[in-house]
Amino acid sequence: MMRPFSLFQPDSLENALDLADKYGDRGWLMAGGQDSLDWFKDRAKGPEAVIDLGGVEELTGIRETGDGVEIGARTTLTEVAGSDLLQSRYRLLCDAASHVASPQIRNTGTIGGNVSQDARCWYYRSGLECYRAGGNLCYADTPEGMNREHCLYGANRCVAVTPSDTAPAMVALDASMVIRNKSGERVVPAEKYFIGPDIDIEHMTVLAPGDILTAIRLPATWSGASFYFEKVADRNTWDFPLVNIAAAMKLSGDVIEDIRVACGGVECVPRRLTVVEDVVRGSSRTGETADLAAGSAARGAVPLNYNHFKIPLMENLVRRAIRDSA
Repeated sequence: MMRPFSLFQPDSLENALDLADKYGDRGWLMAGGQDSLDWFKDRAKGPEAVIDLGGVEELTGIRETGDGVEIGARTTLTEVAGSDLLQSRYRLLCDAASHVASPQIRNTGTIGGNVSQDARCWYYRSGLECYRAGGNLCYADTPEGMNREHCLYGANRCVAVTPSDTAPAMVALDASMVIRNKSGERVVPAEKYFIGPDIDIEHMTVLAPGDILTAIRLPATWSGASFYFEKVADRNTWDFPLVNIAAAMKLSGDVIEDIRVACGGVECVPRRLTVVEDVVRGSSRTGETADLAAGSAARGAVPLNYNHFKIPLMENLVRRAIRDSA
C-alpha cells in the first residue's frame, strides 16, 4: 500500500508554483506519473503532498519560435516523436523519444519527466541506504555488487547512470531547459541541467524544491543537421539503455564542419564526447575517420567488475554515428 498523501491538481502554472513553493521538499511534482507511482508503491518515497501537473495546459505543446522550437515539459513522448515540426528540423529528438519504453508508456510519459527521472539502480530503488539515499555505502561498487548497467565515468561514491533516452539528444542539440519558481524564471543549458554525484549525490538535475521544469528550447543552430540516434538495451521495448548515442552533425559536402555527440548509460549525466568531436571536426566522413573517432571514445573509462562490455559497445556506436548519420 502507498503511504497516504494529499493530492493537489492545479489548473494553472501559477497555482502549481504556489503549491510547489508551499510544500518544498515535502511535495512531489507528478506529470505522467510513470516513475512517481513506482516510487510510491514501493514505499521508497513518501511525500506529504503530490502536485499533479496534468491539468496545467501551459506546460503542453510544441511551438515554433524566432530562435527555434519550444516544447512544453508536459508534452507526451508520443507527441514529441510524431511532431511534423520536430521531424522536419530536429529528427534526433523524435528518434530518441520513439525509443523510450513502450507505446503505452510514451502515450502517458512526458518529455520533462523523461529527462528529469531519478537513477534506476536496483539497490537505490529497493530502499537500501546507499550513498544516494543518504547512507554511507554504494552496494553496486563492491566486489560482489551487480553493476552490469552502471557507469564507466564520473563515479563519485555513486555509480548509477542517467536512464533517459532523450537526455543525450538534448545535449547533442544544445537545448536549454526553462525552469520556473515563485522567484522567477531561469534558463539552464542541457549540459548544466544534469548533475553528477560530485556536485549533489541525492539529485540528478539542478531542480530544487519549488522549481518546475516548464519547457525545453531547441536552438535554430542545429535545425536540419545530420542526425544519428541508436539505443542498445537487453529488450527492444520497455527497457532502459545499456548505452545510447545521440549525434548532431553539420556537413559541407562530406566534410564534418561541426558536431556534438552525447552518450547515455555510461555516466550519471549524459556524457558529451568532446574528444570524439575534436577528432572528427574538419575531417571527411570516411571509414577511417569513423574508426579514429571510435578509438578515442572510451578515453578515461574506468569499468566496474561486470560492465567492461560497455567500452566496445560505446566505441561501435560512435563509429556508426559518424559513418551513418543522415
